[in-house]
Amino acid sequence: MFPDFKDFDLPGEGATIHGVIGGSGPALLLLHGNPQTHAMWHRIAPCLARDFAVVATDLRGYGRSSKPPSDADHAPYSKRAMAQDMVRVMEQLGHERFLIGAHDRGARVAHRLALDWPARVERLALLDIAPTREMYRRTDEAFARAYWHWFFMIQKAPLPEQMMAADPEAFWRWRCGAGAAGMTPFTAEALEDYLAAFRDPATIHATCEDYRASAGIDIRHDDEDGGRRLACPLLALWSAEGAVDRCFDVLALWRERAEDVRGRALPGGHYLAEECPDLVYQELHTFFSEAER
Repeated sequence: MFPDFKDFDLPGEGATIHGVIGGSGPALLLLHGNPQTHAMWHRIAPCLARDFAVVATDLRGYGRSSKPPSDADHAPYSKRAMAQDMVRVMEQLGHERFLIGAHDRGARVAHRLALDWPARVERLALLDIAPTREMYRRTDEAFARAYWHWFFMIQKAPLPEQMMAADPEAFWRWRCGAGAAGMTPFTAEALEDYLAAFRDPATIHATCEDYRASAGIDIRHDDEDGGRRLACPLLALWSAEGAVDRCFDVLALWRERAEDVRGRALPGGHYLAEECPDLVYQELHTFFSEAER
């Protein structure tokens, strides 16, 4: 799926991170969402690699990255811990400063990374999220129905893990195929990568810990920021057919969190990089190329 890219496994901050690297130019880190892997970028990364040194990783707990033990606060799966992994990996690849494109859970990691390590992030593009704090704070019936998994996966272990692990492939297909595009955006190769990871009970537990952290320690970290805003330019892209668009004013919420915000809805569902890859590529390429002007 990633021609001319090379695999790597590098130590993060307490986890071994798997990824691929290819291309040349300004460094660009791509982060995936749940319940996927770096494979979600396979339709876009090779195109971006014509102009950027592209690094696409599996977050800790996902794909072929390690699944460290958690604790009562779920701190090992906080977005702060996940962000530190990415900083360490990029350092080892020779990139002290870089661009980030991120989707879903990876976008929440990217948001935290840009807050905790502002000197490292030149530009930030986030796909189909509003800020975590506001999404929980402003939850209504429509959002709860659409994002039911946010409330299911944070239940005390091992209940959600046992329910998902009873038939992980059926659960994955049911949840990820429920959007407007169904299962059509996923190529056979990418789908097998996602399913192979999700068949592992350790992955299922780690993904639940990711969500538990978001509902707890991540919000605490967010509240401790004291209204601190992102300094880097931010591009927000979101699904015109999804709950984020229906339930939130995406640009208004990000303008509370960042100094320089732009963006728009794209004609696709939640899995934008696979549903409308040409549009996402054009948006990302234009936005990241501005850093060179």
